Amino acid sequence: MKQQCDLAGIARSSYYYEPTGAESTENETLMRQIDRLYLKWPFYGSPRMKLALEEHCGLYVNEKRVARLMREMGLRSILPKPNLSQPGRGHRIYPYLLKGLQIQAPGLVCCADITYIPLHHGHLYLVAVMDWFSRYVLAWKLSNTMDCGFCLDALNGALEQGAPEIFNTDQGSQFTSTDFTDRLKAARVKISMDGKGRALDNVFIERLWWSVKYEEVYPGDYSNGWVAHQRLDRYFRYYNTERRHQALDYRTPHEIHFAHVTKGKLAACY
Repeated sequence: MKQQCDLAGIARSSYYYEPTGAESTENETLMRQIDRLYLKWPFYGSPRMKLALEEHCGLYVNEKRVARLMREMGLRSILPKPNLSQPGRGHRIYPYLLKGLQIQAPGLVCCADITYIPLHHGHLYLVAVMDWFSRYVLAWKLSNTMDCGFCLDALNGALEQGAPEIFNTDQGSQFTSTDFTDRLKAARVKISMDGKGRALDNVFIERLWWSVKYEEVYPGDYSNGWVAHQRLDRYFRYYNTERRHQALDYRTPHEIHFAHVTKGKLAACY
């Protein structure tokens, strides 16, 4: 099975698409609705999310339950507050390096993030690595757990296409793990992490999740993980090569990413 997964270019954890069974059917329903509401109002913490579930979905649950499910999904309010995305114990936190920089070409800065993918029964986690300038999705992986393995697989897939100067993530335990940061150091990549409570430091990949959810995941209504993988594979191909972005002068990420023959430079913005 390991050889088959290696040949297919997927993580072994991504092969086993059965949900973990850790959450009840009722909680999975709540998580699906929380995910939809969060895309509309990413500044909602658990108190407001509880009220939104009552008002818009007719679901009455206590705030502690909502807060736990949001943590399980990796969701956090974009408004500054203490104790948001938590690194693993003993993991080093790196400074945010992108403030005041003009990124003028692809291949200079990459970013990565994890999002929740609902299924009919259970859920998966999706990680993507994206070029900051071109919005080109370099690699993505699915997993039924939030361990570091599938993030490292996505990172390796992205680095095979070239090492950027800077790699930016949030402060989640997957990205602060020594396995992940050591791989970046080995590739001579500078490590950048969002400030605590500053989800918009990684704003472009947050916009990617909005597109993925509303254009593919919710209309797709995946019955199982195999369907999710096939549909997401098709969507990311479309996203990279066919979907035109207003911010890119209505060109595709593929056009922008591969139009620059020479590598650009990072410049301070004053």
